[in-house]
Amino acid sequence: MKRCCEGVGLPCLFKGVGMASPRAPRYLLVFDFDETIINENSDDSIIRAAPGQVLPEQLRQTFQEGFYNEYMQRVLAYLGDQGVKMGDFKTVYENIPLSPGMQELFQWLSKNQELFELILISDANMFGIECKLRASGFHSLFRKIFSNPSSFDKRGYFTLGPYHSHKCLECPANMCKRKILTEYLAERAQEEVEFERVFYVGDGANDFCPSGTLTASDVAFPRKGYPMHQMIQEMEKKQPGAFQATVVPWESAVDVARYLQEILKKKC
Repeated sequence: MKRCCEGVGLPCLFKGVGMASPRAPRYLLVFDFDETIINENSDDSIIRAAPGQVLPEQLRQTFQEGFYNEYMQRVLAYLGDQGVKMGDFKTVYENIPLSPGMQELFQWLSKNQELFELILISDANMFGIECKLRASGFHSLFRKIFSNPSSFDKRGYFTLGPYHSHKCLECPANMCKRKILTEYLAERAQEEVEFERVFYVGDGANDFCPSGTLTASDVAFPRKGYPMHQMIQEMEKKQPGAFQATVVPWESAVDVARYLQEILKKKC
């Protein structure tokens, strides 16, 4: 994939950052949400709004692997029946803690917006993501957010839908992040924006699929010890060299910031 932005003459990272550039960003930075930007799974977090902060066992037993979105639709219907309202959900989402170092990473990125284009791809839901990003002050950093549609119906019930349909056999029925990322890059290329490098920050099994599209010039940042990291390691054992991107595991998002700083320092 062509991502040619060499020689665009951007200023050094450490000189006069924060000024708008007339040129397209050089780098695409892709984020997951659950257990990446935030330090929890937001679907699990909203159980705090349930009576006694627990779900009935009968409801929990309806979960099927690969159909989590449909399961969450049932959970939200139950919470609606229990009188849980928009404000209750909003409070829960706003109070979910950010992952270690994420505040510092976003603060650094906010000073270098001319260099990076940020998008978020998550199997959570739009309402919850936007609540948290607005509360933390980082919503405006993202050019686009891809997540499952959510809204409140006439009864005040929180409703959730699938993002799309796809043919990927590795991903949940409602979302393939590889499909979303591939289509986004193609769309931006049509708009004559082609990135020099793509960086992907994630943690889960559904982040492994899109990270497989990354090239040798790109970087995958899997959260250390989480499923995405484990799956990359397993692939490397079975097929050495098959995973093309550079792999940089992180425990704190400060690790991501430092790596990006080093890349930009070499460009100065």
